[in-house]
Amino acid sequence: MSSFGIYVIGFVILIVGLALAANMLGVPTVWIGIGIVVMIGIAVLSGVSKTRQRDRPDT
Repeated sequence: MSSFGIYVIGFVILIVGLALAANMLGVPTVWIGIGIVVMIGIAVLSGVSKTRQRDRPDT
């Protein structure tokens, strides 16, 4: 499995855990959904920046 895939799986586990905790604390469902969307965006942006290969300069 690629590094990006492992990174995203870890972030999904984190997001699910935070959503469950927010639900147990009584946070409204709309805000949980908004938080999930924001966290997915952060996961993709940080996953791509941490796992992408640097371009080699043309010689």
